[in-house]
Amino acid sequence: MKTLIIAEAGVNNNGSFELAKELVDKAAEAGADIVKFQTCKAENVISRYADKAEYQKKTTGEADTQLDMVRKLMLTYEQYGQLKDYCEEKRIRFLSTAFDLPSVDYLHGIGMGLWKIPSGEITNLPLLIKIAQLHEPIIMSTGMSTLEEVGNAVKVLKENGAADITLLHCTTEYPAPYEDVNLKAMDTMKEAFGLPVGYSDHTKGIEIPIAAVARGACVIEKHFTLDRNMEGPDHKASLEPQELAEMVRTIRNVEQAIGDGVKKVSASELKNQDIARKSIIAAKAIKAGEIFSEENITTKRPGSGIDPMRWFDLLGKTA
Repeated sequence: MKTLIIAEAGVNNNGSFELAKELVDKAAEAGADIVKFQTCKAENVISRYADKAEYQKKTTGEADTQLDMVRKLMLTYEQYGQLKDYCEEKRIRFLSTAFDLPSVDYLHGIGMGLWKIPSGEITNLPLLIKIAQLHEPIIMSTGMSTLEEVGNAVKVLKENGAADITLLHCTTEYPAPYEDVNLKAMDTMKEAFGLPVGYSDHTKGIEIPIAAVARGACVIEKHFTLDRNMEGPDHKASLEPQELAEMVRTIRNVEQAIGDGVKKVSASELKNQDIARKSIIAAKAIKAGEIFSEENITTKRPGSGIDPMRWFDLLGKTA
């Protein structure tokens, strides 16, 4: 099954529509299936008393508030609509996370058709209900959540009309420490809820999302940027375009390698069987009437003769 790869542009456009279009270009060139942004009216989401996360303070300083920071990073509603059109031109699907109810209305109005619920909104009951009532596919990240909280959110979504739900395991730290990733939690959620599972990655590099695919993730989400040295909260924990392309390429290789689970001889290796295996042969000259023994027979390549698994069938027999 093909893994759905979401290139998470997020707010790495820094509030610039032109940078956002460049991010679309790079995501499409890398071979991602979806490029995802974030949509909100900052004042609907963040109070003036909300502090920045520690990683945001490290990357953007402490001079402004979280509200001021996010205001600078958001595009206008009209620009998100234009981005969707641009994505269609570039043959990559547009997706944007809605953080408030008016943004849900707007994105639904432009026919987005797929919803991403981020980890921070998993306890936002009004938002969960509104998105569920649209009866469209939902991908929900589960960072910072217990299994019980995930279950509560899934219950709300299902009770309000959502039928197509995919859960993404996630560690909400930027960058996330490897020891906190806990990929086995994907298995736990799949067993607990019977839903498809994937992985939203915030670690450095590409090895963890690749490992997640090998473990059965059907969706991978990964932040990317045009340049990690740009100013902004998420650039430092993002892939650059060539790294994103390498991640996509490697995931596609791993998908092919996962296979169907049937243990069989593949077409590519069949021709090597006789070369690599052995046959039972004479270890020395054997006269008619001699008894085959461990002194006069042995096994050597190629494997085009008597199968060595018949060793005990021959021992003691007469030549």
